[in-house]
Amino acid sequence: MKNLLTMIMVSFVAGVLAAMVTVVLMRPGDKQKAPEELIKDYYAAETLVMVSPHHLRKAISKGKTADFILVDLRSQAEYQRAHIAGAINIPAYKDPDHSDYGAVERIVGAFSTLPQDKEIIVYCYSAPCMTGRKVGKMLTDHGIYVRHLGIGWNEWRYHWQTWNHEHEWDQTKVEGYIHRGGDAASGQQEDGSPCGLNQPFGC
Repeated sequence: MKNLLTMIMVSFVAGVLAAMVTVVLMRPGDKQKAPEELIKDYYAAETLVMVSPHHLRKAISKGKTADFILVDLRSQAEYQRAHIAGAINIPAYKDPDHSDYGAVERIVGAFSTLPQDKEIIVYCYSAPCMTGRKVGKMLTDHGIYVRHLGIGWNEWRYHWQTWNHEHEWDQTKVEGYIHRGGDAASGQQEDGSPCGLNQPFGC
């Protein structure tokens, strides 16, 4: 009889616990989104965050660069070797082989000095490179929101035809949209002249 009573008590407690877990897991506010809602959310975020390289290239060619700041996240050495025309450098890499993601204070501090009334667009090595995403997440944790160029340096420099329209291949050349040299720290070009953020072919 004692064993039967113990079994009933254990069953009762287990039943109550199971009911409580079910209620917690099935709260109305915690329903899983339908696939259509997830797709809608994905495209809303994608179009908000990603910047078309074609759109950016056209803005540079027309000199319409006053509304945005393009930030190269590669190492200072790589930036000085060559970068997208008009980009400034806030390196997330110590050198080409070593990331510097731990330098949160330096990176966030540098981004916080940029004009907040301009759109900030970041790029790194390539489209699948995670540096822009990691830095973007780091910045959102500190209340700074940036957009992400849909390609990286490698596609911009070496795969020009993959993202420009076919009829533009003979009209535009990558050499007109890259800059070699420049001092990331002082914002000067090779000849010592300053690189303004609004100059379409600045540093």
